[in-house]
Amino acid sequence: MRDELRRKIVEVCTKKLELKGDSVGLSFYAFFANRNDEPELLMEAAIWWIKVHKLDHFEKASKIKRMVESGL
Repeated sequence: MRDELRRKIVEVCTKKLELKGDSVGLSFYAFFANRNDEPELLMEAAIWWIKVHKLDHFEKASKIKRMVESGL
């Protein structure tokens, strides 16, 4: 996963956790604007989320943040 996407995921997860607490869940769509202005980055996130790690549609932000920070 490219560094740009890692930074974006950690930033979004951190904000969600600060606003809503440890139980907040999100999908990989949370890292992108409503319109698809970064299709290649979106596909990279989708492949990481769905194909590589076989995650559910919604996962805890804390889990995703830990995974990305640990280099998974």
